[in-house]
Amino acid sequence: MSTSKPSAAPAPAKANSKSRVIVASLIGTSIEFYDFYVYATAAVLVFPRLFFPEAEGATALLSSFAVFGVAFIARPLGSIIFGHFGDKVGRKGTLVASLLTMGIATFLIGCLPTADMAGWSFWAPALLVVMRFAQGLALGGEWSGAALLATENAPANKRAVWGTFPQLGAPIGFILANSLFLLLSMQLTDEQFMGWGWRVPFLASAVMVIIGLYVRLKLVETPAFQKALDSGEVKKLPLGQAFRFSWRQMIAGTFIMLATYVLFYLMTTFTLSYGTTAKTEEAARAAAEKAGKAFDPEAFAAGLGYARNDFLIMLIIGVVFFGIFTLVAGPLAEKYGRRKTLLVVTAGIFAFGFTFAPLFDGGTVGVMALLIIGFTLMGLTFGPMGALLPELFPTNVRYTGSAIAYNFSSILGAAVAPFIAVALWQAADGSPWLVGIYLSSMAVLTLIALFVTKETRDVDYENNSSEAVKVL
Repeated sequence: MSTSKPSAAPAPAKANSKSRVIVASLIGTSIEFYDFYVYATAAVLVFPRLFFPEAEGATALLSSFAVFGVAFIARPLGSIIFGHFGDKVGRKGTLVASLLTMGIATFLIGCLPTADMAGWSFWAPALLVVMRFAQGLALGGEWSGAALLATENAPANKRAVWGTFPQLGAPIGFILANSLFLLLSMQLTDEQFMGWGWRVPFLASAVMVIIGLYVRLKLVETPAFQKALDSGEVKKLPLGQAFRFSWRQMIAGTFIMLATYVLFYLMTTFTLSYGTTAKTEEAARAAAEKAGKAFDPEAFAAGLGYARNDFLIMLIIGVVFFGIFTLVAGPLAEKYGRRKTLLVVTAGIFAFGFTFAPLFDGGTVGVMALLIIGFTLMGLTFGPMGALLPELFPTNVRYTGSAIAYNFSSILGAAVAPFIAVALWQAADGSPWLVGIYLSSMAVLTLIALFVTKETRDVDYENNSSEAVKVL
């Protein structure tokens, strides 16, 4: 009588450790946001003079911000491209591709000739636009992939907490980028900084990209996507599936993110412009003469007159609160729910808009209070988004849906926010009160979106299909 050996138990599926998920989601978004902030800072401090030398004052700043906004136009396209592959091929490979795209584009910005070089008056800003567009494509796919990497690996009742890991990349990237700019500007003369020092932060990103790639290449696919793959739920065209079954969620997610985006770029880009612009027309005229440029009094809008380095230090202090309250937001959203938490925080953003003028007029104490309050609200609103937006969508269109919502919101909020803020600043003769009203108005739209959306904390994150998620 023959005997047979019992069949061996199947080997357990490989899983990403908590430390690997934290590092991979955090380091990728830190690098991406570092690259993005390097450009944002340069758009205020450097690019108006180097790439738009023929423009004057606010006109040069607006030209620089216009190129800044190109990336936000590219981001929805990036969300479609990277979302397609993220939902069809997998999260891991897509995240590697987005990081490479951002890293290469940022490095090449550091290699660009400037418009004052012979023969480059047109091509220098044109190539800057191309590189900026590539940055936007990359960021269009990065955030959603990192959020899914964190939340699809999270244990039960921890998605909002784990979802804060990629969100921390924003304050970390900001601090790294601006600290490096600050260090360079303190160690170099203005001539050295404008001549070559501004290139260093762009070129230095290559080192961080290599580290990020090393970590991400060691990942295995998330359990949720692997389950969708094994059960045949992966679709040939995730975009079509998302628009067919999840279009309401994409619209809701877009407006849920709106106030967050407007606050984000007002607190980083506009405040830097307003804070470092000369306080009087005489001071602005003297600065223009020192730089060898013509001065147009019609285009002048008064600012606060802080030295560049002083205001960067104030911004960095404010962003520390951004990071702290991003972490605080995760447990709050887990305990009270994403919707309730964001309703309270967005109401705070609405009220905060009305404090812009009095706080900016309150001297250094008032300005510092504005930065701390604004960045605290930023952390509290940005932290829960890492869980809420992906939870709006089922696994097989989650990358595409959350990416489109996140990045279409970037057009309505972030792409135009610096441009609108500068225009309102000029219209109010140097006062920021209209900028604050603009922020409060966007908060109202976000409140409406939150009111019509159901709580997502208890949705089934794995056992669903494109038809299953009902949050509206």
